[in-house]
Amino acid sequence: MDTWFAALMEALRSMSDVEAMIKLGGIAVMTLIVFAETGLLFGFFLPGDSMIVVAGVLTTANGERPALLNPWSLCFWLIAAAIIGNQLGRWLGLKFGKRVEKWSDGWLYKKRYLEIAREYYAEKGAASLVMARFIPIIRTFVPFVAGMGRMPAARFLYWNIFGAILWIISLVGLGHIIGGTKLAKNLGVVTGSVIAVSFLPVLWKVFQNWLTSRRASKA
Repeated sequence: MDTWFAALMEALRSMSDVEAMIKLGGIAVMTLIVFAETGLLFGFFLPGDSMIVVAGVLTTANGERPALLNPWSLCFWLIAAAIIGNQLGRWLGLKFGKRVEKWSDGWLYKKRYLEIAREYYAEKGAASLVMARFIPIIRTFVPFVAGMGRMPAARFLYWNIFGAILWIISLVGLGHIIGGTKLAKNLGVVTGSVIAVSFLPVLWKVFQNWLTSRRASKA
């Protein structure tokens, strides 16, 4: 138990190096990270997409490097964590949404994140539970907003499960394919590329909001 806990702490300290974190903590740490990122409002900063893709890379043998992770076990646990995390997010929004709306900005919470997720949910409806899976920050707050909006439990569960399966399998699958290519030898490039691409929708939404507010101020 002490050995596993020490490995967990070392993995979390290595979070800036996704590959090292995965090798140290294995599927257990990745499961905790996916759960926290999808279920807890402060989990938005955790490495979601990049971690999952790199984990997918490590399910494929490449040259002298053997496959380090079992893809089926990886998908099972991460899908379960993503589903349970979103269910928790909905429950927190249902129970504490009004209270959280009164929170002031802090290091791990910004009102604008909640507002962006609210706008996204209003625009996309239940489908946001699928689409937001692929967008950092928004994926953390959309389940909470759905809870605040009192989305029916059965409907939420359906879209939650569908979104979790699509998110995890597609990113693990992408990583698995990359794992058999030359890109697998430079996981820093893979990690940076995934982060850059995944944040494009967030940056676009922020730009749209800025443009709208600027036009309103000139009117």
